[in-house]
Amino acid sequence: MNWPAAIQSFRAYLLLERSMSHHTIEAYLNDVGKFVQWLELEDRSLPPLAVKAEDLTQFILWATRLGLEASTQARLISGLRAFYKYLLVEDMLDDDPTELLESPRMRRKIPEVLSVHEVQAMLNTVDLSDPQGQRNRAILEMLYACGLRVSELVNLRLTQLFLEANFLKVVGKNNKERLVPIGAEAVKYLRIYLENIRNLQKNIKKEAENVVFLNRRGGRLSRVMVFLLVKEFAAKAGVVKNISPHTFRHTFATHLVEGGADLKAVQDMLGHESITTTEIYTHLNAEYLKETIYLYHPRLKM
Repeated sequence: MNWPAAIQSFRAYLLLERSMSHHTIEAYLNDVGKFVQWLELEDRSLPPLAVKAEDLTQFILWATRLGLEASTQARLISGLRAFYKYLLVEDMLDDDPTELLESPRMRRKIPEVLSVHEVQAMLNTVDLSDPQGQRNRAILEMLYACGLRVSELVNLRLTQLFLEANFLKVVGKNNKERLVPIGAEAVKYLRIYLENIRNLQKNIKKEAENVVFLNRRGGRLSRVMVFLLVKEFAAKAGVVKNISPHTFRHTFATHLVEGGADLKAVQDMLGHESITTTEIYTHLNAEYLKETIYLYHPRLKM
């Protein structure tokens, strides 16, 4: 079996038997294609069934020397593993050459986080005498109080609000629903917006009748619009960090962890599949813990 035939069969397997999306299939095929290109560059005429673990290791080492990010290397390995798993399933191979292939250590990027003072400064810059200002203050309050993704915020429905119980029902990634608590301040400004601005808006489009946050034309806010609003208020507040709506999500999680919140509870509120995704927020406790131990540990007091 040559590479074109193997890749074509792999494509059919992913589509028909694994029912993967077009995007995922193309990503896997691209990963395998990169390995085939490398074989050609190295002048190695190896068919798919002749590839050994050493060949794959050399390919990943080449990718490392090329300067590819660890995440890209991990993506390549994932695609190759899927390909050789397919060959095993089809009984074309007895041994998996990717079995001992190690994924590179992923370097976690430390997310930008706002201080409580910076959050308050941004909130204070909103002009509440402007009807859109009432909406914008509610948006910022919601981002910080609930840790919502921007997509969750702009798609939030009136029927998902349970303000008497101080909860929202949020539809996150893969249409998974979760309940998120909402604090008194956020409820206060959300009610002001809903009762004084949104309820009086006349030109609401039919498809946006159940949407919480509307633009001036009565349609759903775009993600770009929320991004621009956050940038605007950060600039007005003198916040020089490179922030986006997602920064409020990081800030929400970090401030909870710093305050002693249970990591599993934070995971549930953020809608993370894995606890390891949430654990990134524990890094910001390091300086606080170091300061605490120097202040209070009897052997380290100055």
